[in-house]
Amino acid sequence: MRIDVPRQPTARLCDAWRHCVGTGRFDLALRRDYQDSLALVQREIGFRHIRGHGLLSDGTGIHQPYEHAGERRVRHAFTYVDQIVDAYLDLGIEPFLELGFTPSQLASGEDTVFWWKGNITPPRDEAEWADLVRGVLRHLIDRYGLDQVRRWPVEVWNEPNLEGFWSAGQDAYHRLYEVTSTAVKEVDAELQVGGPSLAPGYRDEWIRRFADFVETRDLPIDFVSRHAYSSGPVQPVPFGAHQTLMPASALLEQFGAPKRQLAGSRLAELPLHITEFNSSYRPDNPIHDTAFHAAYLAPVLVNGGDLADSFSYWTFSDVFEEVGIPTAPFHGGFGLLAHRQIKKPTYHLYTFMAEMGEQILARGEDHLVTRHEDGRVTVLAWAPADPTGGAPVEGHTLRLTLPVGTPEARGSAYVRRRSVSEDAGNARAAWIEMGRPLAPDTRRLDALHEAAEPARSHHAVPVTAGRAEIDLVLARNEVTLLELTPVVDETPKWWNEERLFGLGEEGTDAPAT
Repeated sequence: MRIDVPRQPTARLCDAWRHCVGTGRFDLALRRDYQDSLALVQREIGFRHIRGHGLLSDGTGIHQPYEHAGERRVRHAFTYVDQIVDAYLDLGIEPFLELGFTPSQLASGEDTVFWWKGNITPPRDEAEWADLVRGVLRHLIDRYGLDQVRRWPVEVWNEPNLEGFWSAGQDAYHRLYEVTSTAVKEVDAELQVGGPSLAPGYRDEWIRRFADFVETRDLPIDFVSRHAYSSGPVQPVPFGAHQTLMPASALLEQFGAPKRQLAGSRLAELPLHITEFNSSYRPDNPIHDTAFHAAYLAPVLVNGGDLADSFSYWTFSDVFEEVGIPTAPFHGGFGLLAHRQIKKPTYHLYTFMAEMGEQILARGEDHLVTRHEDGRVTVLAWAPADPTGGAPVEGHTLRLTLPVGTPEARGSAYVRRRSVSEDAGNARAAWIEMGRPLAPDTRRLDALHEAAEPARSHHAVPVTAGRAEIDLVLARNEVTLLELTPVVDETPKWWNEERLFGLGEEGTDAPAT
């Protein structure tokens, strides 16, 4: 069946997908490979905010207690924080501040999470914790200006509904939220503070109790946050993990859940930020590196903005060490980029989204059609992705009739196509064919970078009465971007293609165009 795409736009394309992106712990941003990767991402995609763990952990060195004259005192040191935030701003991205974890010398216990040991226990001194929060925000305002820092959301902790991230239970989190949100607003009433940054799997009662607590205590809250993942129990293997996956629609259901769960409370009307999302919640699941992953997430990027004000891909890069230092270039890391800036298929899904137009003309289960202000028409299309492990569909076909130019336009349109699939733009496939080298040499790294680039093609299609017919046949797990530009023919009247090799006679009329 051919789909006739309407000429009049139905809506503006929401860019909630690019509002924020995730990162490894805060101090990884001091590394050259991290900054090189982020520079590439910003140049080709352009996120507005970046969020990661560990702003207050020992790795950043902010919290520096000492003794003087028999008295315990605290110095707040910003040597690393300034370098990191400076680098972010230079790259055109601003922090989405997550307040955590507890500095070890302020912690009430020794429970930690991750290879780098973020402390997950409550602060033993609430006043010192509040001073730390105020000190960080005041410093950021002094250095970067109040107007700018007011744009940086401040999230209280990470996944407090999981014992692995918060050791003290929900009531203790409520108290942390009260102390922290109050401290934030003491610095400036217009700073944006929110939470509770819940991991998937929480019961409705958890977020409703949080809402009741905030409302009863009349606490400040400017946004609600949660996370979304679609994977099942872990099946461990050496240096990795496998998991079943739910349909991609499960992610969209998670995006929309807080509005339903908070119905009737004032929190239901607040902005909703999905501050982490991905398929698997494991940083060593090979599914992240595949062509399947791009096709699987395409409908999420296209439709997620209907349900949330932002949804932050976890993460932009495999420069990430929650379960230790990666041992291979393709190890299942969360990143859009593997180490050494090798692009994964899902990276290209994001770059394709970045090239879509502002006006939505059509949206379906396998496509999005938009138009730019200059008249270009863009089509994002994707093959069905089966999370049950079935054979990828070969030859999925999408037939479109697209509006090009004015309703009376005749002539042609220039069609530019870029695609990733099992066989194109798939560096992991090339790496496997190489024998899965753990430390590729320069020659093989060059080959991986080459294999990571999308397939490219171009042709012209006729335009009649302002419409062009396009038949897209998609390969296995393909995501493709098509751009149609109306042709303004500037061929000189004297040109004759038949004379390209010196054949024909001078003065022969050029073929009609």
